[in-house]
Amino acid sequence: MAVTLEAKKRSEFRHSSLTKIRHEGNIPAVVYGQKVESTPIYLSESDFIKTIKEVGRNGVFSLNVDGKKHEVMLTEYQTNSLRNNIVHVDFLAVDMSKEITAEVRVNLVGDAQGVKDGGVMQQSLHEVSVTATPNEIPSSVDVDVTDLQVNETITVADLKTSGSYSLNNDAEEVIASILPPKQEEEINSGEQQEEGTPEQEEGRETESE
Repeated sequence: MAVTLEAKKRSEFRHSSLTKIRHEGNIPAVVYGQKVESTPIYLSESDFIKTIKEVGRNGVFSLNVDGKKHEVMLTEYQTNSLRNNIVHVDFLAVDMSKEITAEVRVNLVGDAQGVKDGGVMQQSLHEVSVTATPNEIPSSVDVDVTDLQVNETITVADLKTSGSYSLNNDAEEVIASILPPKQEEEINSGEQQEEGTPEQEEGRETESE
């Protein structure tokens, strides 16, 4: 592959060792696969971010571990929200000729007519499961919502795929819908009551003269 990410094996697994790796700007990681023994590694965080930006979340690239290259995909990563950094990464070594299953992000594209009419867009499904050979896994699946009206929905069955991959989700699963505008409850009707004597005075308390 044109894109190569450098990594090194790690032999220390103590907490202090992992902390040192992260303080030096690296990420502890693991590479594994059907024909690859699970191997603990570490790599530069900045190089990792650059690589994923270049190939995409589901892209395939070469991982060079101490001179041995593997064609890999990113399967999972963990972040520290307080420090805003990546703390661990998992890579899957893939066979380019065999199909795999991956989770792919769903992007809603276009300005829905129902939203323009006052409705509220609700996205129920943010990822779909697809099966394809590694180089055919899309980075995302775009869903055009331009013509979506209030009280209408888009389901997995409405998705148009390129034919290079198949969808695994239930066809009836809802991706997005337009909810009707919220009706505010009127606490005060605003109607003025006419002055006068009530139609039924019976049972009402009156001041004695």
